[in-house]
Amino acid sequence: MATPSAHDHDASAATQRSSRDRARLVAVAILSVAAAAFALFNLDEVKVNLILGSVQMPLFIVIVACLLIGAAIGAFLTRRGAKAGKTSRA
Repeated sequence: MATPSAHDHDASAATQRSSRDRARLVAVAILSVAAAAFALFNLDEVKVNLILGSVQMPLFIVIVACLLIGAAIGAFLTRRGAKAGKTSRA
């Protein structure tokens, strides 16, 4: 009976990681298409109240801007959490 080698374990981990990355990519693609379709169906002009005043703009611009801001915050927090995890393990 053959014992699993370190190489076999690395290949298995790489395959698992690859399929996880592929699934994440598919999920992001689906959500991006859904968000784009949702935004494009909302072409009405809306009044947006900002801290220093208000502006009129199409609703899809507001939606896309909010999605981008949310993605940036999520990426920042994910990166910060990964760095915190590395320092606490050391």
